[in-house]
Amino acid sequence: MKISPMEIAGAWEIAPVQHGDARGLFLEWYRADLLAEEVGHPLRLAQANVSVSARGVVRGIHYADVPPGQAKYVTCTRGAVLDVVVDIRVGSPTFGRWAAIRLDDVDRRAVYLAEGLGHAVCALTDDATLTYLCSTPYTPARERAVHPLDPTLRIKWPVDSPVLSERDRAAPTLAEARARGLLPDARTCQEYAGSLRAPEITPGRAVITSDDG
Repeated sequence: MKISPMEIAGAWEIAPVQHGDARGLFLEWYRADLLAEEVGHPLRLAQANVSVSARGVVRGIHYADVPPGQAKYVTCTRGAVLDVVVDIRVGSPTFGRWAAIRLDDVDRRAVYLAEGLGHAVCALTDDATLTYLCSTPYTPARERAVHPLDPTLRIKWPVDSPVLSERDRAAPTLAEARARGLLPDARTCQEYAGSLRAPEITPGRAVITSDDG
C-alpha cells in the first residue's frame, strides 16, 4: 500500500494495492507496521465502528477532547463518500482549513487522521458504508462537534440539501467553539502525539555491581 500525507498535517491517505482475478480480489486495507512507520507511533486500536448513510447525509464535523482525543482510520466498504478532514487545532498554521478525498468501493482508499483533527463525511450514494478503527472508545463527555455548514469553513459539500442529525444542526461554528474554549490546542496535540512514540533506547555498556564491594 501507499501512504501519503494530506494537505493537513496529521492526516494521511492510504491507497491499497488490489489483486484481482476471475474469483474476485484481495487487498490489505490496514497494516499496523506501515502506518506506524509513517505516523511515528502505532494506532492503539480500542474500538471499531460501522456507519451506513443514505445519499446526501452529512455526518460531522466531529472530534474528541485532547488528551486523549481519538485517532481514526476510515475506509468505505460499500458505495461512496466524500471524507473531509478539518484542522480545528488552535495555533496550527492550517487552522480552519480542510482537505477532502473520495472514499469508495472501487479504489478502496482509506484515511488516517490524528487526535485533534475534525472529521466529517458526506454520503454520495445510498447505503454508503464506512468502517473505521478508533484509538479510544466512544466517551460522550469528551465528544464535540463543529457545524458542518459553517460558512467560514466554506466546505464544498457535493449535495444540494445536506441531511444532518439534530446534534450536528445544533453544533457551534468554528468561531463559537473557539470562543468557548472547546477546540483542541495544536501544541497539546503535538505533545500528546509525542507521548505515543516508543522511547528511544540509547546503546550503552552494561554496568555490573556487586554487594561484596
